[in-house]
Amino acid sequence: MSGHSEIQAREEGLALTPRSDGAGLLPAVVTDAVSGTVLMLAWMNAEALGRTIETGEAWFWSRSRQCLWHKGATSGQVQRIQEIRVDCDQDTIWLRVRMSEQAGCCHTGRSSCFYRRVVSGPMLALDPVALGRPAEQS
Repeated sequence: MSGHSEIQAREEGLALTPRSDGAGLLPAVVTDAVSGTVLMLAWMNAEALGRTIETGEAWFWSRSRQCLWHKGATSGQVQRIQEIRVDCDQDTIWLRVRMSEQAGCCHTGRSSCFYRRVVSGPMLALDPVALGRPAEQS
């Protein structure tokens, strides 16, 4: 298959052929299936993607711990897969999930890992909607 044919097959075909980076990883954008809120960005290797598809729950590769990670196994913040999408050139995964009853997604206890906004130069502002930890929100 020529280079052009391979690209066309990847972009328009129906075969899942993920393209990982040099470390064998793909970025995975995770959003809430109901609200559309971006919850987190994590990394998947082939095994994490396979287990995610197999189990219907999110699995990732921890770059810091260098091991497979079942989201929520210790925190209770399990992500149940509603839909898996892949981008046009199959080098990024998008998981639409429903969170378990355990509040929060971020290890800080917040509902999203994206709770700060860049407002000017190097300064960050806390987003008032996502500022509080679940126990602090009413």
